[in-house]
This record gives sequence, C-alpha cells and structure tokens, in this order.
Amino acid sequence: MEYRLPFSEYNKALKKGKLMGLKCGDCGGVTCPPMMVCQECASVNHEVFELNGKGKIVTFTVSYIAAKGRENELPYIIVMVELDEGPWIMGNLIEIDPSKADMGLIGRRVSLGHRVFPGDKYSAGDAARPVFSFAE
Repeated sequence: MEYRLPFSEYNKALKKGKLMGLKCGDCGGVTCPPMMVCQECASVNHEVFELNGKGKIVTFTVSYIAAKGRENELPYIIVMVELDEGPWIMGNLIEIDPSKADMGLIGRRVSLGHRVFPGDKYSAGDAARPVFSFAE
C-alpha cells in the first residue's frame, strides 16, 4: 500500500502556503496531517485535497523549553486548532507575546501560515511547520 499523500509532498505544499489533507470517499471525514488511512473510519478510499487553513483554537500551551535548534525562539505558543473542515492540527501561534497568552485564546479564529524550520540531527533536513495568526 502506498501513501496517497507522502510527507514529502505535504511538506512541499506547506512550504508554498498550502495545507493538504485527505478526504475519505467512504465516510467523508478529513484527515490532516495525512496518514495511511482515514482517521475516522480507517478506510484507504480517500483523495488529496487542499484545506482552507482556517479554524479556531481549542487549546494551547506556552513552551519555555525548546526543541533542539529552536532555543532562540523561546518562549513560544503551541496551539491545537480545529480546522473548518474538521480535523485538529497543531502549530505555533505567532504575532502575540507569549506572556499575554491566557484563556481568552480559546475559541479565537485563526488562519494558517507556515515557517520553515532547520533540520537537526534527528530529522531529514528543513521542514515546514504550520503557524497560525489571528483571522480578521
């Protein structure tokens, strides 16, 4: 069985500002980031499509301990966003001072952007990661 949307293609699209996912032909569920099977029903009958990258914050945390290579970014906010199409995806919230993060972030509308982070000794090189900013 082959991945319908390999990570390399997902990453390449994210570097261009496009968030790609999989739409299930059996249950209609949306899986993002991509996996081998539908996250709702485990079907392999799915097609690649572009998500709109908009959603709302459902939870967050402020990180004061960085992953290797990100020490100069401390502190930073990690958010879990429920996308309009249904799946939840994690990324960083930008354009806000982490010391101002409070429960008022929950439910706020955000839109997707991206940043390319350098690889480290544990990765295969540079990779794009989702970042979010407040929607207008």
